[in-house]
Amino acid sequence: MKFARENYIAKLSNLKHNGLIKIVTGLRRVGKSYLLFNLYRQHLIKNGVQENQIIDIQLDSFAHRKYRKAETLYEFVENIAKQDSQMHYVMIDEVQMLEDFVDVLNGFLHIKNLDVYVTGSDAKFLSSDIVTEFRGRGVQIHLQPLTFKEIQSNSSEEISTLWRDYIYYGGLPMVVLESEKTRKTEILQELLQETYLSDIKNRNNIKNDAELEELFSLLASNIGALTNPNKLANTFISEKKVKISHNTIKTYIDYFIDSFLISRAVRYDIKGKKYIDTPFKYYFADLGLRNALLNFRQVEPTHIMENIIYNHLLGEGYKVDVGCITHYQKDSYGKTTRSTLEVNFVCNKGSERLYMQSAYSLPDEEKIRQEQRSLTLANDSFVKMILTTDNIPTYTTDNGIIMMNIFEYLLK
Repeated sequence: MKFARENYIAKLSNLKHNGLIKIVTGLRRVGKSYLLFNLYRQHLIKNGVQENQIIDIQLDSFAHRKYRKAETLYEFVENIAKQDSQMHYVMIDEVQMLEDFVDVLNGFLHIKNLDVYVTGSDAKFLSSDIVTEFRGRGVQIHLQPLTFKEIQSNSSEEISTLWRDYIYYGGLPMVVLESEKTRKTEILQELLQETYLSDIKNRNNIKNDAELEELFSLLASNIGALTNPNKLANTFISEKKVKISHNTIKTYIDYFIDSFLISRAVRYDIKGKKYIDTPFKYYFADLGLRNALLNFRQVEPTHIMENIIYNHLLGEGYKVDVGCITHYQKDSYGKTTRSTLEVNFVCNKGSERLYMQSAYSLPDEEKIRQEQRSLTLANDSFVKMILTTDNIPTYTTDNGIIMMNIFEYLLK
């Protein structure tokens, strides 16, 4: 089974020759090196680039260890570039192993016939603020785990079977490619403890790692639920009998976000057209890691479906917020009551906006009206959609809401 990662190849191709460092970021084991050194390399050659125009440097290999020295690597690349005027494509893997790598890469930008691509896998390079290391001279291509569509396109299994495995084991390529179920869980648990959490602890010199892991588990238990550091601090006191400050919780959450393990969705007041500072929602980049963190005890299809839709929208290039609408109405006594309704996702891309609601099942008309209500109250002309696992044909309601099966949406 081979995953072509076509969306990412297209992104890399569109950024070609743009005068910036192309920085491929993402979780460990998400396939950054394979994307660059196999798939993109093949793409370049297929489109007319000669083998001798591509400079491959894999700093974690014994053969290339000498290039970990800044001057050695710079002189090597510079000498090749000086031999002719044709464009050369520099691909550096594990760039964090290069001494003074920021200075070296910025130096490459002054050589006109170089197009530079890098990947990295340590805690520092996995930080979401890596682009700032290049002082505005780099552009980030963030590689996500495999989407449901990518997996389905490379499998002959029934969709129901693939969906069951996807919500349970997630989309890390090495996990998807593993056929043995027991080994899938072992890989996820090993990665969680020995790679991701270890990176965070080492990078940030965390001594009390028990609190860090407890917080991570709390976030995993509450994907798609509104929360904030104060609420989490109170949960620690009531459930864990441990006192931890909300500032420490906020700092730890930022560590998880900076390492691309989770994403934060901010609330947006649709009527008031403004952001609300708190509370937030948190979603996991890979559901297999989330489930492994909870020892696969809380595989809840409703919240997991919401998380999958959120990740899909990010992959489509949307900025995704949580929508809320304040609604006033009079009760039977004439008294005005106030309620706040939620739109799962407010998705913006340029001038385009999409409202998205996740409804695992719509068993009756009352549930349908309930899911449609907040979308109807938005009362604007933007596209509005409700996704469900129910086996329904796609149709548009009288009030302009698109009803669609989630598999049709994810696989379209």
